[in-house]
Amino acid sequence: MGVSVILITKNEEKHLQACLESVLFADEIIVVDSGSTDRTVEIAQAFGAKVTQTSDWPGFGPQKNRALEEATQPWVLSIDADERVTPELQAEILQVMRADQYQAFEIPRLSSFCGKPIRHSGWWPDYVLRLFKRDAGRFTDVAVHERVQTTAKVARLKSWFMHYPYENMDALITKINRYSGEAAAAMSAKGKRVGIPGLMLHSIWTFIRIYIIRRGFLDGRHGFVLAVAAASGSFFRYSKLMFLNLDKDRDNKP
Repeated sequence: MGVSVILITKNEEKHLQACLESVLFADEIIVVDSGSTDRTVEIAQAFGAKVTQTSDWPGFGPQKNRALEEATQPWVLSIDADERVTPELQAEILQVMRADQYQAFEIPRLSSFCGKPIRHSGWWPDYVLRLFKRDAGRFTDVAVHERVQTTAKVARLKSWFMHYPYENMDALITKINRYSGEAAAAMSAKGKRVGIPGLMLHSIWTFIRIYIIRRGFLDGRHGFVLAVAAASGSFFRYSKLMFLNLDKDRDNKP
């Protein structure tokens, strides 16, 4: 039973080589790139990946579906450039594919922030559905926070991805800015609105949920920073939504 590894990229030269080295067991590697200006495409091609370059950016869900459509093997493993398949996870993936008892699997992720593995703050075990039969799953067509939809019975693997989303604070802030803008645009398109009280409540609740309810305090200073960053992300997301709607209201005035 063969497996296609699929991933989407843009300017991922810092991460891509280590990611691809961890999936060399795959029968094929599919990379859909959205206009990288660094060595991303060169690195992918050096690993024998089938690379498709797109001129537009439809959002994470549609872009991953483009990669999925390129896959030819019975199984698909979706991975991000900042993730790594551990040797233990590789062995378990090959084992469950041979057993062929389920059509979809969730995989836990152990994420690192500024050099520290985070085991609380809602970051662990962070199950993500990433291994599935090609004809049994598809990504949701959303700009951010996409996920695999499937009607198949889903099992869970014990081994995990290593995940390196933020090597420093600059990377975290950049991602917060990008995601908050895309999320605000998506909410505005659906007609959602927010005022100052709602903006404040969302931000405060986000901090409480991550730092207290999800025990982020057990992650030390890293956990505190992550809770504040998440609250800030919520604040920026709803602030951008509020101003997008103000612009819409202004444009719609007779």
